[in-house]
Amino acid sequence: MLNFETIQSVIFDMDGVLWRGNEPLPGIPEIFDFLDSRTIGYAFATNNSSRTQQMYIEKLAGFGVKATSDQIVTSAVATAIYCHNEFPDAKRVYIIGGEGMVEAFQQNGFEIVDAEQADLVAVGIDRNLTYQKLHRASYQIQGGAVLVGSNPDVTFPEPHGFAPGAGSILAAIEAATGVKPIIVGKPYTPMFEAAVQVLGTRPEHTLMIGDRLETDIVGAAQADLKSILVLTGVSSEADVAHLTIKPDAIYENLMVLLEAWQG
Repeated sequence: MLNFETIQSVIFDMDGVLWRGNEPLPGIPEIFDFLDSRTIGYAFATNNSSRTQQMYIEKLAGFGVKATSDQIVTSAVATAIYCHNEFPDAKRVYIIGGEGMVEAFQQNGFEIVDAEQADLVAVGIDRNLTYQKLHRASYQIQGGAVLVGSNPDVTFPEPHGFAPGAGSILAAIEAATGVKPIIVGKPYTPMFEAAVQVLGTRPEHTLMIGDRLETDIVGAAQADLKSILVLTGVSSEADVAHLTIKPDAIYENLMVLLEAWQG
């Protein structure tokens, strides 16, 4: 049973927790008003690598939620920082992904290349994916580039169903090359550690709220965070039975969670 009295900060996933597509989900902005009233800090950690931090700030503002760039931890940002730290000799990167990936790697000193041989191939969600991009990524890897994925999500929620995610693109490249990617985003710890660092609280006093068991909930457990599953995104309550790692609590949506937290 989750003891809300021990929670000093909250990490929110976004897609499937705060919104689906451009449709807000129940509990926004009420839960943030509540957290502000209790001086409970919060940050946002998303496996969606396509958007920049500024794009997320603007989208949150459209739903009545104020945030700063420090509070936005995307898998693109985490991946670029990881590559900068783990591959200090790498200078050139070929990217399959959106503006968020490009900006994050540029901000970390990488040169974005196309036909020129890259040191790294970085893959995130790419809504303009073409066969030519997959073809070029495969040849870059055959030429010696290291394959790095922003996240393993094979799908992401939209208002009318689920769309292919970065994990699906990585699966195609892995099938073509036989090379397994290094994956940085949830459920792996770099994103959780970055968010906890922003919040300045200890893991045991930090709550992760997510909609996907295999990334949000499993990753939270591996990072020693408390976790809540909301049923507005990918995973259902029935899915919980198939995992050894369980969330500390399950709620239909953020509004129901808020009502429980308020007592």
